[in-house]
Amino acid sequence: MTKITAAITAVGKYVPEYVLTNQELETMVDTNDEWITTRTGIKERRVLKEKGLGTSYLAIKSAEDLIQKSNIDPKEIDLVIVGTATPDLHVAATAAYVASEIGAVNAFGYDLQAACSSFLYGMSTAASYIESGRYKKVLLIGADKMSSIIDYKDRATCIIFGDGAGAALFEPNYEGLGLQDEYLRSDGVGRDFLRIEAGGSMMPTTEETVAGKKHFVYQEGKTVFKYAVSNMSSVAEKIMQRNNLTEQDVQWLVAHQANKRIIEATANRVGVSSEKVMMNIQKYGNTTSGTLPLLLADYESQLKKGDNLVFAAFGGGFTWGAAFVKWAYNS
Repeated sequence: MTKITAAITAVGKYVPEYVLTNQELETMVDTNDEWITTRTGIKERRVLKEKGLGTSYLAIKSAEDLIQKSNIDPKEIDLVIVGTATPDLHVAATAAYVASEIGAVNAFGYDLQAACSSFLYGMSTAASYIESGRYKKVLLIGADKMSSIIDYKDRATCIIFGDGAGAALFEPNYEGLGLQDEYLRSDGVGRDFLRIEAGGSMMPTTEETVAGKKHFVYQEGKTVFKYAVSNMSSVAEKIMQRNNLTEQDVQWLVAHQANKRIIEATANRVGVSSEKVMMNIQKYGNTTSGTLPLLLADYESQLKKGDNLVFAAFGGGFTWGAAFVKWAYNS
């Protein structure tokens, strides 16, 4: 029997229309365009401004883009996974609502939360369902409305994050294409350095927690930067070494878009030249769970069947990892 591998067969994306530029941020906090650009590579980010719209809106729009482009029947989708750190609601899975809204009436759905590594972890999960032979179409979405948890008076975080979503469809492949290998890691020490302090079971919401701004993202920037550079580059190097991949073998590095300097450090560590590094951080900032699928959607037209892609991500918790994927189609 031919081995089943899990391949990405379609991608989609959505980013809000509103563009928050560095120049506008200069009017909100003590910062400037040169400082932001030099340290992060970010020029602008997107923000979902409309009231009453959450992460599900971004996810639904990205899924609809994928469905429209690939002309698939949403009734054929078996499972919807939404990787997100900003679900619409506690308890109720955002993915279940997304599945219903896009017409995936035969699918079950759930959320996966691993901060900025959510989509990467989700790739492993989606691939496992496909490789089991029990499911034929798994829709994986990475989506975050980061503006909902950012304090726009905190210059350490408000310059970094943006809103957006990307979607990828996983299907069985019998040519040896798709996900080849993965290396996923985590370390609980990370929650001291990148977290939202209140709103969870340890510190439920009170008037004091709201007044104390404990429901916004807190990041100890220098520490997170150090961990991210070290761990993202090391797992990317490991995945290449154990699959005997040289720089010449790799067509694209698909790295989480947290900071341009982290991306460049990862590329340098594995010897991948700049023209092989996917980059859109300048347009969207860090969309957390959305960065990797947004890259795939933005670069889809340049991807060729058989291309070797190395994914790498790092997120709060800490969570991080790398994956090796053989691209399965020509757009």
